[in-house]
Amino acid sequence: MYKYLFKTILSIIIVVFVVACNSNDDTADVLEETDEVIVDDTDFVATDWTTETHTKDVDPNFDEVFEDNTVKRLDIVITAARWQSMLDDMTTTYGTFGSGGGPGGGLVDSDDNPIFVPAEVFYEGIEWYRVGVRFKGNSSLQSSWRNGILKLSFKLDFDEFEDDYPQIDNQRFYGFKKLSLKNNYDDKSMLREKVAGDVFRNAGLVGSHTAFYTLYVDHGDGPIYFGLYTLVEEVDDTVLDTQFSNDDGNLYKPDGDAASFAEGSFDEDEYVKKTNEDDADFSDVQSLLSILHDDTRTTDVATWRANLETVFDTDVFLKYLAVNTVIQNWDTYGKMTHNYFLYNNPDTNKLTWIPWDNNEALQDGKQGGSLSLDFSGLNASNWPLIGYLYNDDVYKAKYKAYVQEVVDGPFNTGTIDALYTTYSSLIEPYATSEVSGYTFLNSSGDFITAVNQLKSHVSERASAVNNYLD
Repeated sequence: MYKYLFKTILSIIIVVFVVACNSNDDTADVLEETDEVIVDDTDFVATDWTTETHTKDVDPNFDEVFEDNTVKRLDIVITAARWQSMLDDMTTTYGTFGSGGGPGGGLVDSDDNPIFVPAEVFYEGIEWYRVGVRFKGNSSLQSSWRNGILKLSFKLDFDEFEDDYPQIDNQRFYGFKKLSLKNNYDDKSMLREKVAGDVFRNAGLVGSHTAFYTLYVDHGDGPIYFGLYTLVEEVDDTVLDTQFSNDDGNLYKPDGDAASFAEGSFDEDEYVKKTNEDDADFSDVQSLLSILHDDTRTTDVATWRANLETVFDTDVFLKYLAVNTVIQNWDTYGKMTHNYFLYNNPDTNKLTWIPWDNNEALQDGKQGGSLSLDFSGLNASNWPLIGYLYNDDVYKAKYKAYVQEVVDGPFNTGTIDALYTTYSSLIEPYATSEVSGYTFLNSSGDFITAVNQLKSHVSERASAVNNYLD
């Protein structure tokens, strides 16, 4: 962390010395040349570069990056000009910072992500060079921005700018190319993303590793505490690499009407590819949609199930559905047409469900609340992956068995209550020391109240499951 402060101070001293040694007539020329040096920053030596820390020649170091029982620190250093370009881009897309609303008063529908800029990342005294940094998110990003809160989520891509800076070719962060820093939006406990992710993975499902980090950002005036974040492993990076034996399949992040898999909703543009982007073959998701709505579902259900299971991993989906419904997670399939991945696993040639974005989990939820355990009120034709499978006796029995497994195992009341106690004690000093303009808390009491609500919630869900299974 101190290394970049030394470099900054040294640069200032050099500029002041050069200007002092020139006449007033030459000052403007010197400053112009200095500005060019700052902008043209390709001439550097990656002195901290090692095989273990910076290259792709090692396996991802999960023990280092995603340690459960500690809070680590990341520093991002961005030039003032590049930081301003990030803010200007946000203003152009989402309106004035702190305006309380944007164009049209609602969410802005934009197909463009916020811009990447090169920045330096520091961790444990080590520097990573010209890392691609951008803001990330949708409703959480827009809401935070409009409410004047700069605790925004970030995406890091460690070799985004390798074409501009050959020194960082295939740069990695302990084996990771991409990482997300989630701002724990709308979560005063700051635990939901972490705990929900733990539950999914402890249930034996594919999912992202997570860890707690404090984030400091220096955009010209020294490091500013941006708050407590949850670092999240990216699905299209190491999740595929380490949790499947083959990462060559199609990975989709559906978003939009087609993500519902309702009849007639097929749209290639809404099955957003994260791998094999140049391959125009969408036959796997098209086959799933076709089989799902085939007449055999009502005329020959055994054939329908057999055909469905050739293209879709129904066991994985039913286990996911059990976890998601037991813990309550409304901001995903069944209520919203986003926040999941589908991966065509080359080992099985089946589309496999991967959960994503869990900051709204572990609560009843918004917009009518989370789905009930028996999916009463669900429109099956609008959400056929749930409705059609649950209406089938074979699949319903499997789902109910998974529900029992969830409350007996990964979401057991005693286990989760202890986890809440451990994690809340771990992060409380960092959560309650967030500062105005970089926090969603009104007071430290908000944090304690939110943790207590989580503990009450797990007991309530155990009762709900018992009632459902009885």
